[in-house]
Amino acid sequence: MGTEQRDERRTHTRRRLLSLATAAFLTLGAGVAFLTAPTSANADPIEQCTATTGAVVAVDFGPFGGKVERGCDTTLTTGYELLHTAGFTTVGTQHDGDAFICRLGFGTFNSGTEYPTPDKEDCVLTPKATAYWSYWHASPGDQKWTYSSLGAKSRAPKPGDVDAWVFGGTDVGGTSGKPTFSPDDVRAGGGGPKPDPTGPKPPDVPPGAVDLPAATRWLTGKLIEGERVLKADSTDTDYPATTEVIYALAAVDPKSPAAQKAAAFLATPAHTEAYAYPAGKDQAPDATAAARLALVAEATGKDPRAFGGRDLLGDLVKYVCTSGVEAPEPVPGCMTKGDFRTPYQAEGQALAVIALVNGGVTPPADAVARMTAFQCEDGGFSSMLLRAGDWCDSEAGATGLMTLALKRAGGHDPVVEKGRAYLKKAQAPTGSLPAASYTTVGSAFATGLAAQALRTLGDPLFADAAVSWLSREQLPVGAFTFEDPDTDPVLMATTAATIAGAKTDLVALTTKKSDPPKPSPDPTKPVPGAGPDLKKGTAYLTDHSRLIQGRYYENSPGSGFADYGLTIDGAYALAATGEDNTTLRNIVDFLDKGGKDGKGRGVHDWTLIGTKYAGGGSIGKTALLAQAVGRDPRAFGGQDLIAALAKAVCPAKSAQPDRSCADKGAYTNATSVFSQSLGVIAQVRAGESAAAGEPIAYLKSLQEPSGAWPSLIGEPSQAEVDSTAMAAMTLDLLPDAASQAAVDKALAWLATQQKEDGGFPGASGNSVNSAALAVQGMSLDSARYADRIAKARTFLASQQNGDGGFNVAKGGQPGSDVRASTQAVGGATGISFATLTRSLDGTTPQPVPTTSVQPSGSPSAPVIVTPGESAGGTGSGSAGGGLASTGAQVGGIAAAAVALVLGGWGITRAARKRRTTTGGEA
Repeated sequence: MGTEQRDERRTHTRRRLLSLATAAFLTLGAGVAFLTAPTSANADPIEQCTATTGAVVAVDFGPFGGKVERGCDTTLTTGYELLHTAGFTTVGTQHDGDAFICRLGFGTFNSGTEYPTPDKEDCVLTPKATAYWSYWHASPGDQKWTYSSLGAKSRAPKPGDVDAWVFGGTDVGGTSGKPTFSPDDVRAGGGGPKPDPTGPKPPDVPPGAVDLPAATRWLTGKLIEGERVLKADSTDTDYPATTEVIYALAAVDPKSPAAQKAAAFLATPAHTEAYAYPAGKDQAPDATAAARLALVAEATGKDPRAFGGRDLLGDLVKYVCTSGVEAPEPVPGCMTKGDFRTPYQAEGQALAVIALVNGGVTPPADAVARMTAFQCEDGGFSSMLLRAGDWCDSEAGATGLMTLALKRAGGHDPVVEKGRAYLKKAQAPTGSLPAASYTTVGSAFATGLAAQALRTLGDPLFADAAVSWLSREQLPVGAFTFEDPDTDPVLMATTAATIAGAKTDLVALTTKKSDPPKPSPDPTKPVPGAGPDLKKGTAYLTDHSRLIQGRYYENSPGSGFADYGLTIDGAYALAATGEDNTTLRNIVDFLDKGGKDGKGRGVHDWTLIGTKYAGGGSIGKTALLAQAVGRDPRAFGGQDLIAALAKAVCPAKSAQPDRSCADKGAYTNATSVFSQSLGVIAQVRAGESAAAGEPIAYLKSLQEPSGAWPSLIGEPSQAEVDSTAMAAMTLDLLPDAASQAAVDKALAWLATQQKEDGGFPGASGNSVNSAALAVQGMSLDSARYADRIAKARTFLASQQNGDGGFNVAKGGQPGSDVRASTQAVGGATGISFATLTRSLDGTTPQPVPTTSVQPSGSPSAPVIVTPGESAGGTGSGSAGGGLASTGAQVGGIAAAAVALVLGGWGITRAARKRRTTTGGEA
């Protein structure tokens, strides 16, 4: 969310430089002063933390008149424990518990005073995004900070890591607000491994070669009737996959009869128009599709100016964007001047440029220059269509493709050289390259594309090392997985690896000509893809080691402090699947009938209803659960939640320093689009559309010209997948034309954000949370976005672990996470949260747990007590990992502000249902 999601999400300086105060300083332009050792009796000596042992944590107290304090821990567990072992103290929030770090202190600074002080931040609710402790980390040898996609209780530092905490503000994904000091400034000994001025050396690996006959057999076998690949679980043609197979077959054999036959299939007018001209034969083409078909023509000796009855190259040039979303009347598919129309991702821009140049057409200068905007600070390229200021995560695969295109177009040598340097630096000693900068596992897809570029750019030894690694990763069937440690073959990875193994590249192979086709061999059927295993996912969520007494999740294992937002997320997931209505009933009864956690808190100690801290998002989220299971939201947990929502509508923006009302029509203490959406859904489902009029109008006003929504409200933030999907689901409840047009625009934007592997960007990287929400949003119009929904469901299935749970993000810290799992499991059913309904008929009420709080204040798990009996006994459990960069289980402060309210959502396959009424329970 601003999570998931959150990367990222959500993604993206405001830190003040400190004055020189001691001799223990390092010059950074303006000086930042550092203390060299912690004073905690538990802290390990700073010199014991090295590039291979322990981890260092640094906290910048500059905004409070202090220095950068640091400490060491040689016995690593979590980022949270690293802080405490290193001598720091922390304070959480009343709303979220100690998992969200609201204050930090250090023994030798102002007698251990924890900042910000209570007069500046009361730490009841989640702090605002402009004034909170953000969490950063760097691995051994890294010279730049990475915004953490996990909270401190969930992130497991590795030997040699450096963590940093800085106070101020950041956007959703940490693109601003980085520490003003470098990782080397706070490493033990004041430095770490330095880059070799001569550049990296090629990996020392044994020679290896891809088994090209095996690869081509597998790829040919994917072609039904020798001419097309099918979509997963469908009899429809997967056009992009079909073009990929043609490229790979032509790379191995320029005269490949299988490639020729498949190309002839695509060259029939019906299929050319179905793929490249979805808006109509007289409308602008989908630029990515048109470019892919033009490259097919060039790879197989056909004419891209007369392919399927279309001049593909002419249409690509004709519809290059002359303006972007800032135009008074934005053109659909045009984000920025120079974009090719509707390319969805940066891939389309590169493919179009290659196709034009190889076809003898000079691409527009703006279109070529546009690709340089996708280059990140480290020299790598993102696969996303970025604008100035957007968060940029380098991806080796995208870098390979972009450098190939820019090299072929010419005129941007410095940009190409930076990309080349990135690829060589990103290559691991094994010869592999990871899919993205935030992961370390080797990816066959990324390594294949990078190897193609490295060979073309004049680095054959690096390319050979990459091919050597690919040779060791090839499956017995001849195919490749997307990345370690996957076991399922992936077509896109196999084509990239095959082309690299043939020691050619997409540019070179599409300039070749072929002889007339020969008969193709008989193909075999492809294995269809599948979505997540919901039964296993449900079992993971309901396991009592996580769901304490079958009633609630804790904010951290053994804390006794219920994460009520996450608990409701779990209930949503169970309501969606219907796999365990008994446990769902237990959770709902616990919330509704006065259940208490190990700290003696009930659900309204979380909503804070009846206090000045009452949160519209929390109240709306609770009311929505009541509505989903047929309970009365006007009498749930002893409170009238619908009346409380009406009371929570802000009449005007509150005057500073009061930040309870972001604007007129916002809900009190709602800091995010998620919170606003939850309140609106609950009011509309309760038949209170009129009372929700101002909140609806305010939500609509937040939509950007691109169709997206930002993460935060009341302060600047960037467009985000999670928030856009949630707002679209909310407005889809409304039948008026303006609301439906806003939904359509949002879904079109969501589609542009999808990654090649089906995932979506979020605060945690290639996020399960964001992918789930994106599919849920796009499923409001499932007929239009069926292909993208299927890809995302396959992506989600790829992130499900053996225990039934899901990873937070692809390539991130491995292991199942409860929050990510609630989102993936619930959404995979295809049910919209705005209309979620599950009858509890046939279930039997069980005794509701109360709590037993120890005199010392230490937590204890609840015990089930029948009214009239006494409490006794203990229990324990774990809620699993988290998704935040602030110590809470979210990623990005926006997610922190909302994920603990919302937690995240899942995916849906349901067809879009246009509402004809605005009231009543759905």
